[in-house]
Amino acid sequence: MAKIELIATAAFGLESIVARELKNLGYDELNVENGRVLFTADELGICRTNLWLRCSDRVLLKIGFFQARTFEELFQQTKALPWEDWLPEDANFPVQGKSVKSQLFSVSDCQAIVKKAIVERLKETYSRSWFEETGPRYQIEVALLNDQVTLTIDTSGLGLHKRGYRQLAGQAPLKETLAAAMIQLSFWHKDRALIDPFCGTGTIPIEAAFIAQNRAPGLKRSFAAEKWPNLPKVLWQEAWQEALDLWDPEAALHIYGSDIDPSALALARTHAFEAGVESAIHFQRLPVSEVRSRFKYGHLIANPPYGERLGGVNEVEGLYLELGETYKRLENWSLHMLTTHQFPERLIGRRWDKSRKLYNGRLECHYFQFFGPRPPKTQSK
Repeated sequence: MAKIELIATAAFGLESIVARELKNLGYDELNVENGRVLFTADELGICRTNLWLRCSDRVLLKIGFFQARTFEELFQQTKALPWEDWLPEDANFPVQGKSVKSQLFSVSDCQAIVKKAIVERLKETYSRSWFEETGPRYQIEVALLNDQVTLTIDTSGLGLHKRGYRQLAGQAPLKETLAAAMIQLSFWHKDRALIDPFCGTGTIPIEAAFIAQNRAPGLKRSFAAEKWPNLPKVLWQEAWQEALDLWDPEAALHIYGSDIDPSALALARTHAFEAGVESAIHFQRLPVSEVRSRFKYGHLIANPPYGERLGGVNEVEGLYLELGETYKRLENWSLHMLTTHQFPERLIGRRWDKSRKLYNGRLECHYFQFFGPRPPKTQSK
């Protein structure tokens, strides 16, 4: 199969994690940039990366990259690209765009010019003057940054955080891609216990179960490129079979989620059932002050309420004090928490070991990590 260029987009702060995921999938030819990772793969790579990437927002097919400071340059260089390699005669190809620090700052004009250029190219290829666009969707994006143009086609459709199991959402839900990143940054291992003491609708425990079972997060959903006639269905079948072969649904796990909100816990249990991991997670209605564990070693991974997100600042800081007391009782555990609070160590009771800036939606947060001791090599829990 021929080599193609792809782009895995990511929220700021998650690029290195996405790069690591790509390397684990065998894609070593990559380049990390702000908000994205460019990599080389074959056509099967479109299928595999959509199924397996846990922390990427979507996978884009890169069609062209060039400099353009005038609309004529944009038109001619877009028209020169081999769009017919991917767009069939009946393709539905809307164009969206964005422009940052570029002379061509009118996004609507750039979109219209790119659309016209593609149509002109396809007219020459298919020898027709009109396209009804009744076929599969090929969402095209024209992105300008410092007068550099990147033209892509979205292979994912819905964002990759849409795992296919969450039909309902609670208050202030955590994005699945960010939850998966929090778990991977913690270096939690499935042989150890994991507790989310503010589990809400269950995103962190469910993502942890997926990781521990080596479950491809995209198994229960579909992707835009599945409907593309020029991407053979046998490739999708091969990717799905690989994912099913590597899935270990019988892995013995110690994953727990607790919360004081009964309606959120009801949603968490529903989500876990829909995701097929209900037997791997134990949910319990419990305030953070009452969280205990029989395991000597483990990880607390939490997205506790923020003053900006839920409740008042005083109420939130009270919860953090309770979290600190719970963490002291779990003396050999590690704590990993995402928050907008600037100085959580004052409430947790010890200095954090590592901090990383992440974004929960558009909200700037920090992921504070307080590491416990490593268990003895003979101690697996």
